[in-house]
Amino acid sequence: MDPSEVEFLAEKEMITVVPNFTLDTIYLIGGDIGPFTAGMPMEVPLWMAVNLKQRQKARIRPPEWMDVEKLQEKKQEETDSKFFTEMPCKHYMELTQLLLKYAIDDIPHADETRTLIKDIWDLRMAKLRSSVDTFVKSDATHAKLLHLTLMELNTVRPFLTKALDQLHVLRTNISGGVELTQE
Repeated sequence: MDPSEVEFLAEKEMITVVPNFTLDTIYLIGGDIGPFTAGMPMEVPLWMAVNLKQRQKARIRPPEWMDVEKLQEKKQEETDSKFFTEMPCKHYMELTQLLLKYAIDDIPHADETRTLIKDIWDLRMAKLRSSVDTFVKSDATHAKLLHLTLMELNTVRPFLTKALDQLHVLRTNISGGVELTQE
């Protein structure tokens, strides 16, 4: 799964918008949305929120977890823990990127938010690299990592699968009686 596919899945996350129009319920395959009432907040999928924002039909309310203070707390929690902490949203990175791209004027302290999310991502990637390194160096056959998001898993998946395949080949050759010599 590549990042665009993960982003596609993230676009199904529900987010609050404040429409500036009134419209009856919209009947979609994924479920009904509406009715829309001007000035009344309502939940819509992220893809629709972005579309409404682009057409200047609504303001987007960022999720509560995007508050700078909450992100600072999350960053500190991630720094203090040697394990992965549970993220407030399973698509925190994708959602933040989309909102900062299409609705930056609706995000208070957008630059700070961007920096904090990037810091949290970097912390988690460093933990993930360290975990993968420890796993590959051990003779373990499986590992359990809790609280990783789909985007985080997909960042390490190509490298990890290739590394494990190579380790398998090396271990098979060594245990099969084939000696590795250097000439």
